[in-house]
Amino acid sequence: MTILLMASLIPPLFLLWKVYQNDTIEKEPTRLLIGIFVLGMISTIPAGILEMIGSAILAAALGVQPGVSSSGMRIFNLFFYFIVVGGAEELVKFLAMRIPTWRNRAFNYVFDGVVYGVTAALGFAALENVLYVLDTGLSTAGIRAWTAIPLHCIAGIFMGHYYGIAKAAERWGDRKVKNRMLRRSILIPMLIHGAYDFIASDESPLLVFVFFAYIIVLDVLAYRSLKSYSQHDVNLE
Repeated sequence: MTILLMASLIPPLFLLWKVYQNDTIEKEPTRLLIGIFVLGMISTIPAGILEMIGSAILAAALGVQPGVSSSGMRIFNLFFYFIVVGGAEELVKFLAMRIPTWRNRAFNYVFDGVVYGVTAALGFAALENVLYVLDTGLSTAGIRAWTAIPLHCIAGIFMGHYYGIAKAAERWGDRKVKNRMLRRSILIPMLIHGAYDFIASDESPLLVFVFFAYIIVLDVLAYRSLKSYSQHDVNLE
């Protein structure tokens, strides 16, 4: 049990530490980050409920039975992963990030949003990973350490980046840009997450290569973006 828990928790905590290292100007309060991380973990519960409801509604609308191969399953998966799963999971992570931070005085740099977004995303990923690994075994931990966990982290990076810009826009009195950036902070992660799940769910041999190519491209883009966001941080005060 201890080994399974360590294998589940080390990858998300390691990625969180790496992102935290890039917050070079002013570190965020530890208590605040712990609170966001815990909220991210708790957010797996409403996400699961929303996904069950969304799956039932979508299956009824399309006249398909989830998990049973049929001509309509690819269409079901397209809507399910992009809208239901991507929408539910990224929305709850967004709320886990926003509720304790939007009016917090510690939120005084744009890059702070990246730290908050990644913390919420990896809190979510940590509990999700524990549940998967306890259910399916140690081999799952190794696979998810290179796939699902980085995916959540990457979605958190872009969510937090646009969230930070939204905060800057509010400080500068630009409500239109603020609202646009808040929408992007949910929609961009939704697209990233939805594409990942949709490609991974398809049984086509060709998409196996597409899946790994997608992961590599995402990893490179996220790494470069993270470095750029850190180097070009903006003070909100």
